[in-house]
Amino acid sequence: MKRKPDLLWVLVIIFGLGVVTTGYTQSFWERQSDAPASLNDVQQQP
Repeated sequence: MKRKPDLLWVLVIIFGLGVVTTGYTQSFWERQSDAPASLNDVQQQP
């Protein structure tokens, strides 16, 4: 019975990290779309 709370805490931590990572990634992509030149435009130039 001791392992079930440990597994629950591991799942809570993983879920929390996923929420934080998703929020950071979303804000990162929003900042990239605000930039005048994106990385895709730079890479497509010959």
